[in-house]
Amino acid sequence: MLYWKTFAPTNDDEPESLDFTRTNLVLQLFLAPYKRNVKFVDKSTFEALCQEIRHKTLLKGTTEIPLKVKVLCALSFLATGSYQRIVGVTQHLAQRTASRCIRQVVDALNHPAVMAKWIEFHHTHTSQQEFQRRFGLPGVIGCIDCTHVALVKPNVEEHLFYNRKGYHSLNVQMICDSNLRILNVNAKFGGATHDLHIWSSSRVESYMRELHQNNEQVWLLGDSGYPQRPWLMTPILNAVGGSREERYTQKHVQACNCIERSFGLLKARWRCLLRDRALHYHPHVASSITMACCVLHNIALQAGLPPPQPHPAAHDNGDDITMQDPTPAATVGNQSEVLQGRAMLTSLLNRL
Repeated sequence: MLYWKTFAPTNDDEPESLDFTRTNLVLQLFLAPYKRNVKFVDKSTFEALCQEIRHKTLLKGTTEIPLKVKVLCALSFLATGSYQRIVGVTQHLAQRTASRCIRQVVDALNHPAVMAKWIEFHHTHTSQQEFQRRFGLPGVIGCIDCTHVALVKPNVEEHLFYNRKGYHSLNVQMICDSNLRILNVNAKFGGATHDLHIWSSSRVESYMRELHQNNEQVWLLGDSGYPQRPWLMTPILNAVGGSREERYTQKHVQACNCIERSFGLLKARWRCLLRDRALHYHPHVASSITMACCVLHNIALQAGLPPPQPHPAAHDNGDDITMQDPTPAATVGNQSEVLQGRAMLTSLLNRL
């Protein structure tokens, strides 16, 4: 089993006269087996990423291992989930060295300055307009759901990570916009944790509540595992055919498909998150890897990189109850909030 150790990055900066030939050769070796199926970076995006890491974090290169090689090493692992490929291709990178490079780059991608730029949740009129234009639903600023990221069995508090699907995982909550850009990530909980508990414990829930208290009529879309609230719209189950409730639910399901597609694209491009590539790390490290992949997901979207070919079973969502009856936990809570949620839903139906 592979574990990361703590290594302090060197303060020696990469020499200005670095010969890019060797680094470029390594890049080609990394990309060669995946050109047909996975294009996880192009040269301009790669250069921009290295520049951002160099200027916003403490990570630097050395004469022996330039920063670009470190970044390539990490990208290759995140895109394949395999150490063997990294060590075998480069020949001069020992497994321990590869592990250190991955750790340093993942930590850099989790740096507050990088996260603040690439994972940002705020409501804008543009986001609302996009959801309304595409799906005919006003006031929507994002879609929320959870997905499982598989782990090897942890040595401590194993029961917190054993999910009801029979394997160990993180249950990761994400919010995305209509363009599949990830706006918010919570990767702190084990696979045994219910989606609703993660939502109730999140800062985003408090933020959405505050928006409602300030008379902002905006909301997220979630499946029936979540409670209907003034700031969180859920589908209406068993709606009468041809009714406005059925039309609303059809639009809701179509819009909510954005988060499913975002999960699928994230895991298809960064395949270390796939179930069959279970991460061999402590859960805290696996959480950092997940966050790093979300940053890279948004970078790839902004760069307009083509999506990879679909990967079978790319997404394994949290509680898998998109159109099932609500869980008991989703139907209880503050009675005032329940009534306000129903009233807001009725108001939304009247606007369709």
